[in-house]
Amino acid sequence: MSADIGRIFHALSDNARRSMVEELSNGPLSVSQLAQPFDMTLAAVVQHVNLLESCGLIKTYKQGRVRTCELETTALIAAEKWLQGRKRLWERRLDRLGDVLSED
Repeated sequence: MSADIGRIFHALSDNARRSMVEELSNGPLSVSQLAQPFDMTLAAVVQHVNLLESCGLIKTYKQGRVRTCELETTALIAAEKWLQGRKRLWERRLDRLGDVLSED
């Protein structure tokens, strides 16, 4: 899977979707279980689940009538690598600034 960082961060920009990802970090849940803490319709939860799945943050599978969601770490690892790259860049820049400021 080639991670689309923009789509991943767009998905994580929503509080409900971030909460769903956090809940799934504890293990797989059915869509109904995932919906319980939210004050939204099951249809709205399914829309969030579909978006999370489309960008690779979760995967779903169906057993009988139950759709189960599971965290997919590949997309999270891609986002972490992207963030780490930005962090290293800014650390180097700030280190150089600190060197310039301490020359006085």
